[in-house]
Amino acid sequence: MLQDKWSSLWLRAGGRANGWLRPYERLLMRYAEPHRRYHTLAHVRHCLREFDAIRDLADHADSVEMAVWFHDAIYDTRAKDSEARSAELARNVLDVGGFREEFGERVAELIMATSHAAPPTFNDAALLVEADLAILGQPEAVFDEYERGIRREYAWVDDASFAAARAAALESFLRRPVIFAVHSLHDAYEAAARANLARSIDRLRRGEIPA
Repeated sequence: MLQDKWSSLWLRAGGRANGWLRPYERLLMRYAEPHRRYHTLAHVRHCLREFDAIRDLADHADSVEMAVWFHDAIYDTRAKDSEARSAELARNVLDVGGFREEFGERVAELIMATSHAAPPTFNDAALLVEADLAILGQPEAVFDEYERGIRREYAWVDDASFAAARAAALESFLRRPVIFAVHSLHDAYEAAARANLARSIDRLRRGEIPA
């Protein structure tokens, strides 16, 4: 059960015994915001499953898991600082919850890596980022539904502007020498991700907008 997973993480990582429920409920409310289509609690669940499979590779596994929970807690498609605001939210919640300052800072640093502005630069960030990007390597139907969800989250953007910006974002991943550096994720997702990205970019360049 998701609530049990959260409370276990909270207590194991050093939070106050009576402090886990309210932050959990507030996170659920955030991930249920009506403007979200892809960046919902289902996305968090998927990231948690992906991370569970590679957890043993982490240097600070609880920090990565906590970052999964918070990494899209603030999601505003009209702003460019959602990751920074999510990181600050996590830092504040964890501070009030009684966690060590070092833990909160590490979680915040990990969240910033999910801006995907550049490939991750340290091990735990790579694990988080690649769990977050696992959607790219899913079967075509799942990936296409993801693309439709992103389009709906940016419904306020006109088709031409969306197509140009989305194609550029996807191309930034396709240009990377390696999308998935973690061996198990590379084997599972790299080829499919590249095929999905190329297919979606081609559609966008031809004016086919996900709907």
